[in-house]
Amino acid sequence: MLAEVRHVRGLLFVDYVRMLRAQKSVDWSQRLTAEDVWFLSTRIDPDAWYPMETFERMGNEILRTVAHGELFPVRLWGRYSAAKLHEGNPSLLAPDDPVETLNRFRVLRQTFFDFEALSVPMLLEDEAHIIIGYHMGMPAESAACYQTMGFFEGLLELAGAKDVDASFRESSWANALRTLLVIRWRSPKP
Repeated sequence: MLAEVRHVRGLLFVDYVRMLRAQKSVDWSQRLTAEDVWFLSTRIDPDAWYPMETFERMGNEILRTVAHGELFPVRLWGRYSAAKLHEGNPSLLAPDDPVETLNRFRVLRQTFFDFEALSVPMLLEDEAHIIIGYHMGMPAESAACYQTMGFFEGLLELAGAKDVDASFRESSWANALRTLLVIRWRSPKP
């Protein structure tokens, strides 16, 4: 049986490439495949599709080399990436409306991956449940989930949410069948 080929949009892929390119002292040919290294020397088109396998290997190297195996910086980077994504997609943000912002993200997320990486099965005025499944090995999957956690924290704060609190209720890296991110916040509306 052939493995499913999955892809990530260049808009996300380019960030990984930039981080690796910035590590001038590392010989990536010793740590990545020849195909992966090729992406480090070519222009990345934000609208093109790139292989998830390469994205995963690059993510593992970023975790190891840039974040030194720590997930907190990965989560912070996720927070930062919310503002960057908003810059490129101004209609993503509904000011002072976290729920509408998450609804807009539901539509936009389909343009980032060519498979179901994220779903939002529950969305209330002050709480969201997000199922995450990038279908990568460890530690890439856990790192990507922490990055996603940070992203949603940052996105909700941009939308005016207060006291944002996020936690994993279930996690695939702890032998659960899925990863469930639960986020609660206080709405900016009276």
